[in-house]
Amino acid sequence: MGRPCIFGEVLFDHFPDGSRVLGGAPFNVAWHLQAFGRAPHFISRIGSDEQGEQIRRAMADWGMDLDGLQIDDTHPTGRVTVEIVDDEPRYDIVSPVAYDRIGMVPDMFNDCGLLYHGSLALRDDISRHTFDEALLPHGAATLFVDVNLRPPWWRREQVLGMVDRAHWVKLNADELTLLAPADGAAAFVAEHRLQGLILTRGGDGAEVLTADGRHSEIRPEADVQIVDTVGAGDAFASVMMLGLSSAWPLEITLQRAQAFASALVGRRGATVSDKAFYRSFIDDWQLEH
Repeated sequence: MGRPCIFGEVLFDHFPDGSRVLGGAPFNVAWHLQAFGRAPHFISRIGSDEQGEQIRRAMADWGMDLDGLQIDDTHPTGRVTVEIVDDEPRYDIVSPVAYDRIGMVPDMFNDCGLLYHGSLALRDDISRHTFDEALLPHGAATLFVDVNLRPPWWRREQVLGMVDRAHWVKLNADELTLLAPADGAAAFVAEHRLQGLILTRGGDGAEVLTADGRHSEIRPEADVQIVDTVGAGDAFASVMMLGLSSAWPLEITLQRAQAFASALVGRRGATVSDKAFYRSFIDDWQLEH
């Protein structure tokens, strides 16, 4: 299987206390997969500005491949203002920005064994056209769609179109209700011919349903310490993808995804630049063997 290819936004989350943290769901997923030794191709676009240069330096310092990172001389690097309300993040997502203008990509990205994108990454015609023309036709073994319904940047019909061509989809319970108000999770899997659906429920954990009828649930431990929940879903998705590409049993994958997400919410922001944070997971999951 080829390297994972991660397509979409990279940006800075700006928090109420004035702090600024690198993020964006696809970037977060790629960051974690890099830490776990999967060397993902990350395909995005940044501005020719200070924030863009900080992203380049952070990726280089983390050992990430920069070949898929484009530079835009016209549009700024992505930005999101985050508010925390009742322990849950709310977002003001700036538009247009550089990641809305991802251009055509080199042929080196044709060998994607697992191809990931979120729904926000395809909100603009240019990035959506690039994905549809440059990456989708090569038929990755697994297309993983991460649904992130961020008003006003989504349309139901468009998101359902993304779901229709996916193998695996991750969304939360509220998003399932918005996309399929009359159906349950099992009906959603059947209607869209998915291999699997990952349904997250915040502090109540998550469940996975598959086309062959398997169903598994997980809840976080009672003593999880929460600093903020930004990026928890991305942490969960990264380990689910790791498990899919490594052929881990479903229940083990789900347990590991929850454990990693529970650890991440004890940190500020969606990424962690301390490699020691990942060490216990790498050792426990025998990722270097």
